[in-house]
Amino acid sequence: MMKHLIFIFMAVFINTCAKTQVRKTGNPFFAEFNTPFNVPPFDKIDTSDYIPAFEKGIADQQAEIDAIVNNPDSATFENTMLPFDKSGKLLTTVSRVFYSLNSANTNPAMQAINRKISPLVTRHKDNILLNDKLFQRIKTVYENREKGNMDNEQKRTVEKYYNDFVRNGSNLNDSGKKKLRELNQNLSAAQIKFNENLLAETNTNFKLVIDKEEDLDGLPQVVIDAAAGAAKDAGMEGKWVFTLQKPSMIPFLQFAKNRNLREKIYRGYFMRGNNDNDYDNKEIFLSIINNRIERAKLLGYKSHANYVISENMARTPEKVYEFLNMLMTPALEVAIRDKIAMQQIIDREGGNFKLDSWDWWYYSEKLRKEKYNLEESELKPYFSLNSVRDGMFDVASKLYGITFTKLANVPVYHPEVDVFEVKDENGSHLGVLYLDYYPRPGKRVGAWCGAFRDQSYEKGEKIFPVVTLVCNFTRS
Repeated sequence: MMKHLIFIFMAVFINTCAKTQVRKTGNPFFAEFNTPFNVPPFDKIDTSDYIPAFEKGIADQQAEIDAIVNNPDSATFENTMLPFDKSGKLLTTVSRVFYSLNSANTNPAMQAINRKISPLVTRHKDNILLNDKLFQRIKTVYENREKGNMDNEQKRTVEKYYNDFVRNGSNLNDSGKKKLRELNQNLSAAQIKFNENLLAETNTNFKLVIDKEEDLDGLPQVVIDAAAGAAKDAGMEGKWVFTLQKPSMIPFLQFAKNRNLREKIYRGYFMRGNNDNDYDNKEIFLSIINNRIERAKLLGYKSHANYVISENMARTPEKVYEFLNMLMTPALEVAIRDKIAMQQIIDREGGNFKLDSWDWWYYSEKLRKEKYNLEESELKPYFSLNSVRDGMFDVASKLYGITFTKLANVPVYHPEVDVFEVKDENGSHLGVLYLDYYPRPGKRVGAWCGAFRDQSYEKGEKIFPVVTLVCNFTRS
């Protein structure tokens, strides 16, 4: 017994010392990343590192802004725009890492950090964009951009920053700026809560648990195996679990013969945030809408849509609708024809019901089989994840000469993430690509491309990008 206690004590002591040794190295964000290609040291970053890094990043950038504002010389590109563009390096670094991980691999600790830092970051952003002395210096450079010797890239930089300040309230009076700060804080808090609720409703609050094998009728074996694996992971071995993640939900809607269960999982999806529970988003949704409307009008726009689209190619919501209707009209005609054809299949099979939303995928598959003798499940073996990925790489190589080399010596934020070095056709380094393939409880819905580091130049040296491509594929 005594030997056992001594062993436990030694294990705890060694573990504590090991943790202490790791933390003795300091906050990883406070030094250059000592990793291959200077990628984030995910194996060294602890959740306790984020708040100090955000706080120091905010303080550092504010000091940089103060230095620009307090410069007694007349505003120029070199003493105003350039240092402003280069400011906030630490804040940018920690933001890139934190927000990327909070989307792709969050947990309660990360969410708590997000709730704490969000008002700080929002206030800091407003402190910069509503700083009248800084804006006046930028405005001076903007108004004199054609008089000096700025090249086209510099002029574009000046125009972009000037417009950013105007769009974010720099021309407002003091009462307007105060109101804008309030609206920005409201939106920040509401959007965080909305996203947390949506994540909970999607990944944890709903599961379709099947314990009767006959309820799996129609499902391909690969879908059944995936559901069995999900059940095992959830501690329900011997059953089958389907979630609201699309790689799990869509195959069930597509192949399951049990119409009642199709309806159940479909309703689970479209009722997310509308279940009058702890994750209900209705009031939050209204708050976001009302605050967006008020902010847009305060900034001189007719609506939030006008505000968002004014910088984009379409310029107005009316142009967006015009473009969408060009697609919608012919697409709707095809959809109506398909709906009639699917209802005919239902009637021929003796189904005493009208086609509904949760029937669409199932009968689309039947219609595809009937019209083209094509079953999606028969194609899947030819499109395995690795084959499609390698095919994508091969096409990029043939088109642009770039190559992708898998890396085994770089830290990752999840064991399922793969990392590749991207090289030019002459073998020179172009960047690093992280591929995150599968859904998981801490990952928001969908797929997106982001970056842990943007491409830039620093002191004449090119800084290569570290890009992340986050996907939502079904595990094999």
